[in-house]
Amino acid sequence: MDKNNIIGLILIFGILMGYSWYTAPTQAQIEEQQRVRDSIQIAQQEVVPSAGQEIRTAAPVILSDSARAVQSQQKYGSLATLYDGEESISTIENAVFKVNFTNKGGRIQSVELKNYMKNVDDKKTPHDQTPLYLLEDEKNKFEYTIPSTAVPGGEINTGQLFFTPQITGNRIIFTANIDGGSIEQIYTLDEADYSIDYDLKLNGMSDKIAGNAKSIQLKWINYLDKIEINHNFERFYTSVYFKEVEETPDYCSCRADDEENLEGKIKWVSHTNQFFNTSLVAQNAFENGNFKTEMMETDDEDLKKMSTTMSLPLSGGASEQFSMKIYTGPNDFNALKAFSPGLENVIPYGWSIFGTINRWIIRPSFDFLSKYIGSKGLNILLLTFLIKLLLFPLTYKMLYSQQKMAALKPRLAKLKEKLKDDQQAYSMEQMKLYREYGASPLGGCLPMVVQMPIWYALFRFFPASINFRQEGFLWADDLSSFDVAFWLPMELPFNFGAHLSLFSILWAITTVIYTYYNTKHMDMTANPAMKYMQYAMPLMFLVFFNNYASGLTCYMFFSNLINIAQTVITKNFIIDKDKIEEEFKAYKKKPKKTGGFQERLQTMLAEQQKAAEAAKKKK
Repeated sequence: MDKNNIIGLILIFGILMGYSWYTAPTQAQIEEQQRVRDSIQIAQQEVVPSAGQEIRTAAPVILSDSARAVQSQQKYGSLATLYDGEESISTIENAVFKVNFTNKGGRIQSVELKNYMKNVDDKKTPHDQTPLYLLEDEKNKFEYTIPSTAVPGGEINTGQLFFTPQITGNRIIFTANIDGGSIEQIYTLDEADYSIDYDLKLNGMSDKIAGNAKSIQLKWINYLDKIEINHNFERFYTSVYFKEVEETPDYCSCRADDEENLEGKIKWVSHTNQFFNTSLVAQNAFENGNFKTEMMETDDEDLKKMSTTMSLPLSGGASEQFSMKIYTGPNDFNALKAFSPGLENVIPYGWSIFGTINRWIIRPSFDFLSKYIGSKGLNILLLTFLIKLLLFPLTYKMLYSQQKMAALKPRLAKLKEKLKDDQQAYSMEQMKLYREYGASPLGGCLPMVVQMPIWYALFRFFPASINFRQEGFLWADDLSSFDVAFWLPMELPFNFGAHLSLFSILWAITTVIYTYYNTKHMDMTANPAMKYMQYAMPLMFLVFFNNYASGLTCYMFFSNLINIAQTVITKNFIIDKDKIEEEFKAYKKKPKKTGGFQERLQTMLAEQQKAAEAAKKKK
């Protein structure tokens, strides 16, 4: 090492020693810091008593303002003053909702929906009601993590900062000043709907954001409250929905804990209740999302915990801005569709053909009827009638086929008497008779098959459509939940509940009546168990429908009444029984086509009979 290198090292060492001496704390500062550490240590000590010793709680140690200031300075650096403050609530509102904001974190603290109420879980009819709030849980979070060189920990967490609010009309601005820069959160309410324009601004923060940072992280935790009376259905119609840019919406499981991870650009995310939601829609796009739902215990005060974590990309400029729109309100199809494409899919109408039927046939039909008829119950009755009217041509064919089977019943009785207990021979002759006269026991199945998609679509429609929420009809005070004929003194097993639903009971009774009247012509001697099963099924389903949306059981009851009326009128006054006999005679004379289902079935029965006879001979 030469002379110049040695002199350079000595100078560097001297500069470091001089800087250490210059920045070293004074004796008074050292004593104050030690006093603060001792106070913290005493406050955190846990006293572990020996056997038989009384447990005593140590009195809390109150730090002086100067001690707190030193402690905060050590932990938060130049941002220490922003981490120390008192929480205050600011409120702005429009015609449809009132939004409360907290200065801690500069976030929404709760939203009161003015046009909706929450039912109290009591046994009154109608139920007591209280104001309906969203985002109101004190455990909720909405915060950003900003990689930063301005704090010892290397991160700024906005959820812990105390912002300064400024309200101007329908706008509130939260500002946190940081050494010549600032973090701003700006909320602007729309005048008449559930929309909030939101901007996050990082002004003059480029020198305080870590140089290698490409994004900041948004963390949103939302504990959903129990809003409806039927918590089971509310639980199963609640989840986190999200949409990637240029992709169809997706969601976490509604019936179990679930977690989904996305890498790429995300247009929106929605925390959705059965009838309400809060959604974030990016002006450009979020990135790399993690979405999680956690089921709460049934006796917990909360319904579910929703968690969303996403990245907000940084541009690298002197200032940064990220804009989004917030929707917090009812699951109104048209409003959500207008707010952002695909957001209407948070309404759980179902997917595939059933969701399509609900979104584009049943929903518009109810909307049209609601323009002219105020009662949702009468809308259900009228829609039921219209569906039955449209399907009547198929229903007529079904009833005509049943009458043909009824006309063949005397002939089948003669076959039964002739063949006695030879069931295989009777089945063969039965098939021959059907083929000879052009009758089919399956002729009445087509209308039922056609109606199944509509029935299942309605099964999803009523518990999902907010139009029926808290809408009463007859004895039901809420068509989106179960109706109550009277309350029971105890909770019955199999999730039956502690009540009896009158619409469900009437549906079961009319189903039994309709089944009896509609199957009198059928010969069930070959399978007597089926005769009793068809009457047992409504009673079994009663356990399920007792807790279901009364809008659906109301529809099913009306549907049964119309079915019974159609069947009685059509069979007794429309169908000509003499004409059926003439058709039999004409069909019997016609040459029969070879092949077909009945002929294949007849061949199969003949082969089975031969095999049975061969087995008897061997014995």
